[in-house]
Order: sequence, then C-alpha cells, then structure tokens
Amino acid sequence: MVSSVPELLAGWELGLSADESRRAVVLHSLARPGEPADRLLATPVGERDADLLALRRRLFGDAVPLRATCAGCDEELEFAFDLAAVPAPAGPAGERRVTSGDWSVLVRPPTAGDLLAAAAAPPDRARQVLLAACVVEATRRQRPARADQLPAEVRRLVAEACAAADPRADITLAVACAMCGHRTAAALDIGAVLWAELDTWARGLLLDVHLLARTYGWTEAEVFALSPLRRRYYLELAGHD
Repeated sequence: MVSSVPELLAGWELGLSADESRRAVVLHSLARPGEPADRLLATPVGERDADLLALRRRLFGDAVPLRATCAGCDEELEFAFDLAAVPAPAGPAGERRVTSGDWSVLVRPPTAGDLLAAAAAPPDRARQVLLAACVVEATRRQRPARADQLPAEVRRLVAEACAAADPRADITLAVACAMCGHRTAAALDIGAVLWAELDTWARGLLLDVHLLARTYGWTEAEVFALSPLRRRYYLELAGHD
C-alpha cells in the first residue's frame, strides 16, 4: 500500500513523461510498492486493473465521476459509478484452449508487459505482436504452427478466449440516457481515470506548497506533514481560499 505523499508525487513525476501503457505500469507500482518490475510486467491486465481499482478506492474513495455520449441521441451523459459494485474475481486468469476445424490453440490473457510491447510496435504490427504474445502454442493437424498463420476466424476465437479468461480486463457499464432511454455501453478505463485524478491532486498539492512556502516560509516536507484539513485552514488564513 502507498504510505506517503512523496511516493505518490514520485509516481506522478514518472507518469508525466510516459505514454498510456507505461503510465499504467507506474500506477501499478504505486499499488504494489516494492514489487519487482518483472513481476509487475508479468501481471495479467485484469489483475493489474483490479489493483488500480483498489488503489483508487484507497486514495479517492468509491464514487468515480464518469462521462459518456449516448449512442441513441448524442446527449452527453454524466454519472457517478460506485467502484465497490465491481464484482470480486471468481478466480485467477489462466490459459484456455481454442479448437476450430484443424486448429488447436492454447492461449493466455495479455499481461501489462504485452501491452507495452504492442504499444512500442509499429501501428500496423501492434495486433500481431499482442496475438503472438498470447498464443502459448498452436497446431494445425497436430503440427506446430505460428501465431501469424492463424486464419481470421481462429484469431477471433483467440481474442474471445483471452477476454473470457480475464474478464476484469474489460469493465463495461450500461448507462441509461435520461433523454431517450437508450442504454449506452461505456468502458471504464481505470488507468486513465486514476491518472487524471492523481494529476489533479498532485498539481493542487504543489500549488498549496508554493502558497504556504511563500506565506510562512515552510519547506515542502513541512507542508506535506500537515493533514489536508489543516492545510486548507492555513490557506484560508493566508487569504488563498
């Protein structure tokens, strides 16, 4: 568990210069402080996102404000989602076997490291890189085959098997529109949500440090030592409310 403000700010600094995939790894390191990098990268995406959900709940609570566009009337929807409503996993993500005609393919769900590798690949190669990572073994008529030899239908079944093996990797909400009643599917990207909130928190905290240091001459560490309530009170006294 993250234990200090400096840890969170250090993670925020690393995330500022990172792309979306690497940012998720940085956030995961905050959820699992001290965990070796290779173990973080080997974590299935759904397990990583479950850790990010838990971190978000510890830092900012259960209610998360979300927005979506109604697929029926284009109305902008704003709603709050209770993260406590996300069901606990039935079991760990694992391997699954796909069979179709002459093909037999053993697959596993993607890991955080797989997403990094796919993001680093040329755009037209990203899907193939991810597919190759998730295919543990493939045979056609009991002869070994490569992932890039799989026909389109088998690739589709592989993608479905990976999703079924790790359902926490895709949290989709059904949001009812108050205007037209249409129910719109809205994906919860916990990595993006948590990063946006951490970024807002960090910038606000650094502004507090600036104002209090200028007013009272306090150091950054002295400001961090204050509870949020006392910090707000001192800011009010200094006329920075």
